[in-house]
Amino acid sequence: MENKKIKVAIIGLGFGAEFIPIYQRHPHAELVAICQRNEQKLNEIGEAFNIKKRYTDYDELLQDPDIDAVHINTPIPDHAIQSIKALKAGKHVACTVPMATSVEECRQIVELVNQTGLTYMMMETVVYAREFLYMKELYTTGELGKVQFLKASHQQDMDGWPNYWPGLPPMYYATHCVGPVLALTNADAETVSCFGSGTIRKELHQYYNSPFAVESTHIKFSNSDLSAHIYRSLFDTARQYRESFEVYGSKKSVEWPLIEGEPLIVHTAKKPEPEIPAPVHCPDYAHLLPGSIQRFTTKGVYDTDDNQHLSFTQGAGHGGSHPHLIHEFVSALYDKRDPFPNARQSANITCVGILAHESALQGGKVIPLPAFTLKKQAEKAPLPE
Repeated sequence: MENKKIKVAIIGLGFGAEFIPIYQRHPHAELVAICQRNEQKLNEIGEAFNIKKRYTDYDELLQDPDIDAVHINTPIPDHAIQSIKALKAGKHVACTVPMATSVEECRQIVELVNQTGLTYMMMETVVYAREFLYMKELYTTGELGKVQFLKASHQQDMDGWPNYWPGLPPMYYATHCVGPVLALTNADAETVSCFGSGTIRKELHQYYNSPFAVESTHIKFSNSDLSAHIYRSLFDTARQYRESFEVYGSKKSVEWPLIEGEPLIVHTAKKPEPEIPAPVHCPDYAHLLPGSIQRFTTKGVYDTDDNQHLSFTQGAGHGGSHPHLIHEFVSALYDKRDPFPNARQSANITCVGILAHESALQGGKVIPLPAFTLKKQAEKAPLPE
């Protein structure tokens, strides 16, 4: 981007408002516009954050030549169509999860990125959460030893959430589980097999023709001896909100706490049995960020908890990931490199969930990931011991 600031527009100002002051304080970014269909809310937020350019029409925003990139924070059904429109309009795209709701939509986005040379990043919070960054550090420094197995879950009570949420199949929105198990070793999913378990109440079946209370998936990694287990529930399953990620290595393993707010448990091999587990309070990783946005790893954008978006408060602040996501996207554009996850990686992560639900409907059938989501064989390398 020739050392100029990246000019960004935010689309959707519910959860999306959480990112406004981070962009405003990032040294290589300029937030130039916001977009929201509700004009009253648009103007309230525009005044609160002193943003002059305000759009109620997304298509009109995409015609603005002053905008380099859009950050999409709209409802799930809109993600793919808005990403595709933005890429066709010549804009870089950051999009909240999931990338899309069909394999074909994922394919279109990957193809557009390949054709245009533009950047796409799915803004998966868990792969920039402090807990993940801690486990990633243990992996890259060799403290885990050989990784043997990974596990993740995302359980949440979605009763009362609006629009498209009632009856949503659990794996349709599985990126918080899939993202970390693949990102730790920078792997691709090769095949998935999923079973449904239990039954949600009948009035919820009509929306997606899906009865499952829980969906449980095994992922076979490409070019690797690893597999991972993920599970997900949204309705009629008693559980405190939990986005968990666990890794089992030959030297150390890390397990997520059963109750939110408790420390991680690190198991160290070859110690006396009572000394194997130890609670570890995960460090923060604000030091990886520019000083101007470091405060946002521990605070939302608003002054009081009452004003924070439900996904932020119920999701334990998303592990301090928001400024890391912005920094990765902006830095990738500024440095002219691929972000993580890029379009292909985002498609691989997203298609795991989509195909897992198809597998559950077919009694656990093993389904391969489409070729467009996989690295070329020449790019693959064995995992470190």
